[in-house]
Amino acid sequence: MCGFFCIFAHVNSDDIITYSVETMLRGGIILYPTDTIWGIGCDARNREAVERIYAIKERDHNKSMLLLVGSGKWNVVGGERPTTYILSREHWQPLVGDVVADNLPAADGSLGIRVPNHRFCQELIRRLGAPIVSTSANLSGHPSPSNYAEIGEEIKKRVDYCVPPLEEFLSNETQGSRIVKIGTDGSQTIIRP
Repeated sequence: MCGFFCIFAHVNSDDIITYSVETMLRGGIILYPTDTIWGIGCDARNREAVERIYAIKERDHNKSMLLLVGSGKWNVVGGERPTTYILSREHWQPLVGDVVADNLPAADGSLGIRVPNHRFCQELIRRLGAPIVSTSANLSGHPSPSNYAEIGEEIKKRVDYCVPPLEEFLSNETQGSRIVKIGTDGSQTIIRP
């Protein structure tokens, strides 16, 4: 049996990035490596694609997802670990604008945002020209996979494109990001260390 690695051995990383972006521009969902764990993502501007991710994960809408954004407008430092910041609408909207789908922010208008220190994700964002939705590649309530081999077949079958687990795309992280909520007054609350 050839297996996943053999099938994609002849495909170069630029082709994979191009196909991933084309898939998202068509409203598709990708399974991809991030600066933390493997995620499911789409073009953050596409309301229908966001809805599909909720369906794929069998997830309630009251559990919001996050955005991966390019580093251009953002000047945030998360320390040693990748950090997701939960920001109120008044803090994220001036930086992201109205480009995100209306079903992406939480009920209170907040949104989780992370600038990935990860070449693959940054190139996806740059070529897409928009933030990317990111959520762990698992069914809601199930453990998050720390590597590609731990991702359930039901997830792989529900997405439109699985980025191959090439060594050059992988991070050394085996856990989700640190999560920090920024209050309207600038206070910080650590949600996940």
